[in-house]
Amino acid sequence: MKRFSLNLLAASVTLGFVATSAWSQSLSDLYESARTYDATFLSNKAQFDATVALADQAKANILPTIGFSGTVSRTDFSPTYGIANPSTERYFGNRVYGINLSQPLYRPGNVATYNQGLKQLMLADAQIQAAEQDLMVRLSQAYFDVLASKDNLTLVRAQKTAVAEQLASAKRNFEVGTSTITDTNEAQARFDLSRAQEIAAENDLRVKQLALNTLVGKPNLQPFNLRSDAKLPTLKDNEMEQWVDASQETHPTVRTAQMALDVAILENDKSRAGHKPTLDGTISLSNNTNFAGAITGNSTADSRFFSGQAGITLNIPLFAGFAIQNRLKQTLALEEKARVDVENAKRTVAQATRTAYFGVLSGVSSVSAYEAAEKSSQSALDSNKLGYQVGVRINIDVLNAQSQLYQTKKDLATARYNVLIGQLKLRQANGTLKETDLAPINALLAK
Repeated sequence: MKRFSLNLLAASVTLGFVATSAWSQSLSDLYESARTYDATFLSNKAQFDATVALADQAKANILPTIGFSGTVSRTDFSPTYGIANPSTERYFGNRVYGINLSQPLYRPGNVATYNQGLKQLMLADAQIQAAEQDLMVRLSQAYFDVLASKDNLTLVRAQKTAVAEQLASAKRNFEVGTSTITDTNEAQARFDLSRAQEIAAENDLRVKQLALNTLVGKPNLQPFNLRSDAKLPTLKDNEMEQWVDASQETHPTVRTAQMALDVAILENDKSRAGHKPTLDGTISLSNNTNFAGAITGNSTADSRFFSGQAGITLNIPLFAGFAIQNRLKQTLALEEKARVDVENAKRTVAQATRTAYFGVLSGVSSVSAYEAAEKSSQSALDSNKLGYQVGVRINIDVLNAQSQLYQTKKDLATARYNVLIGQLKLRQANGTLKETDLAPINALLAK
């Protein structure tokens, strides 16, 4: 019987198919493309721009306002009393234009609104950071989903080849009378199953590639494969609280909740400002021109008047129907809500960070366990093949050993990808994920 060597497939199982397409790119390259195409990220980017513009609007409340006004009119004067005399009919023209300027001098409510605008800028920064982190994780997941699907298809095809050889061996042994038809039927059933699995694996790969293409906006992408000698990053058992501590200040969710609290506190200041006086400085300049005299005089000559005014306007609120007091009660309650939301955000982020941390530790341990299981499964297959040749094992034993080996290889490849994705998810969970964190992963890819 022709022996089927699995050692020659080890490298291809680990790496999957070698990408030769012109669209083969690293994770960082695809991330740059996704930033300009992914609809979810572009939507968040547009919201970021809108928030920045909204924050800048608040500055207008402390800056002066300048307005220009102008009026042009014509008056037809025709008396209707006494004897009509066309000579008494007169026409007058008037043109007035001016410039008015107002500068807030003391408006505590406007100052609070301006400070809220500054907080909105910080809030927008936290929101776009969260969107960038989400895009990196989604892209990495789609990237490694394609690689895992490729590995699975490679393994299914290799298993199909191995089963085909075992089927041929069973048929030969049956023909010479050294085995029963049962061995042939079992091998045929396993071969038919492997064909069905191959079809499913091919379809899964098409779906995963489509998802990646849709995310990046380019067709026929072929991600770089993980190197066979890639050393996966690890964590220490006593580092968890350091990751959690970092999340309490840097995570976008915590920062967003904190900014919301600061805005709520400033809203209280605006409510209290309703009781306070306001002071504005005003300046106005105007030009008034009459053509052909005025209706109140006998002169028909043109006249022009220039005037200028400067002053200070003081407004002292006395009573507003308890609206200000009730508004303050509302904003105080909203401040307390925002304060509780900050605490809830910190707790949620801390829990997510611990979960992600344990996930990476578990993933690293799983890789070590699957590597040991791969060696054991290979030895078990070799032993069963030898036993089948000498007659102490039956065909189904070899087929089961083959299935176990290929399933272990598939689980090992998936576990490796999960460790890499888990590292990114851990940094996302504690809010420290940056584009530079993709570089160490790119270094593990075979270009």
